[in-house]
Amino acid sequence: MSVRIYVRASTKDQDAKRALSDLISFSKSYDDSYAEYIEHFSGTKLDRPALTLLLNDAEEGDILLVESVDRLSRLSQDDFAILKQRIKDKGLRLVVADLPTTHTVSEGMTGDILRVINDMLIDLLATMAKLDNDKRRERIKQGLANSGYKPTGKKPNTTKHNRIIELNSQNNMTKEEVAKAVGVGVATVYRVLKK
Repeated sequence: MSVRIYVRASTKDQDAKRALSDLISFSKSYDDSYAEYIEHFSGTKLDRPALTLLLNDAEEGDILLVESVDRLSRLSQDDFAILKQRIKDKGLRLVVADLPTTHTVSEGMTGDILRVINDMLIDLLATMAKLDNDKRRERIKQGLANSGYKPTGKKPNTTKHNRIIELNSQNNMTKEEVAKAVGVGVATVYRVLKK
């Protein structure tokens, strides 16, 4: 059995390794053998490179250790159901450091009841993480709207646009050759010449 530690942050500006040393210490109570899976990827995405690698590496009976449910998922309910099924199919046991009921395994009726309670708590926490993410995005949109901010998009590169017009006017190059000479896509050439 191995403990597979998964840590995640949404952006490279955030410290995904922030909780890693605590989780490594915590994992020693289960086994001395552990593997780290660290990534900077949104929890709203089902397919994440490090999580996929973890699931591919995992063997039945291994422990998937996370700091909190929101580090594992901010997925929609449908996508979270898919992720839970992948975890179950691999025979992994999910241990959430900040959810003490997941820390022990009990046998018999008590164990069955505890598994049901843990499943419900994990589902609830995953739903709350998704809702928290949705609310945060909505508040940002509202704040931007109230501030009068209007995104202007990417400004045209007039130097390249002028060069496209100049090269095209010589009538000795294809649109593809103009695009390559200027360092833009062919669609940009057509868009500039259409104006």
